[in-house]
Amino acid sequence: MNQAIVNIMVDRIQDQFFSEKLFSLQYLDISYEEWLEWKSGKKALSADKMQKLKALFSDYEWMLIQKIARQTIIFPEKRNYIVPEYKRLKASIAKTWIKSGLATAELITQQRAIRAGVDERNKRNCVNLRISVNYQEWGYDDILEFFMPEIIQQQIIDSQVDLLEWVDENLSETYIEKNIVVEEEPIEE
Repeated sequence: MNQAIVNIMVDRIQDQFFSEKLFSLQYLDISYEEWLEWKSGKKALSADKMQKLKALFSDYEWMLIQKIARQTIIFPEKRNYIVPEYKRLKASIAKTWIKSGLATAELITQQRAIRAGVDERNKRNCVNLRISVNYQEWGYDDILEFFMPEIIQQQIIDSQVDLLEWVDENLSETYIEKNIVVEEEPIEE
């Protein structure tokens, strides 16, 4: 698997779960060693395990990941900052959808997920901000999900603007800034 895709997957796992070890043991139902071997490209995962990994992302996010992975083949230097680039693109796309007037925003809290019967025991305390575009065709919505620290929920509640305005004004800073990677110039010998 392309290392760019692996890096984006690992970032999503770190955003949502307490640890990669818990994720591998309890979500994928494989040993941590098998997980590490897969991450390093030494071992393949079964189709059902790969489907579970892919299920961490919406169809739209998965398409975006594929495009970004192709970019790293064409421009290898992009491999150094693939996760921040993925997050930047997601935020930019979400803001474009919102400005078009076609998007809806939904804040999914852990309490809401628990009431819906989702097992949240091994997940981080976070909120899921879901931005979607509905095309009036069942199953064809485009969805972007942003997993952010739980404290963001209170900031949104305390703000004097509606959710779409908050996203437009704050998403980039809130979602991307914690992931900024400063690249250093290679030292020439």
